Amino acid sequence: MSEPLWRTPLRMPEDHPCLPGHFPGRPLVPGVWLLEQVAQALQAWRGERLARIVEAKFLAPLRPAETAELALTERVGRLRFEISRDGVLLARGVIEGAP
Repeated sequence: MSEPLWRTPLRMPEDHPCLPGHFPGRPLVPGVWLLEQVAQALQAWRGERLARIVEAKFLAPLRPAETAELALTERVGRLRFEISRDGVLLARGVIEGAP
């Protein structure tokens, strides 16, 4: 990934209401929550809404209360995201925004 143009920390609280049904006893942060954070970051960065997720790959889990970092970049006209924790890539993808 090229140099990020937008960075923001991510952390899901341990008492988030979606967690009881998402792997009880050993909860994981749902991918849909991570993608919602991508959408919010795009809005904060460029004032755009998330129009389309072109691709998304989830490579490693994130647990509640762990802190990760979301980075957004634009390269060759494509918006890309990466989510990492302690140097480990957790998710990456390509998105499209719209005004």
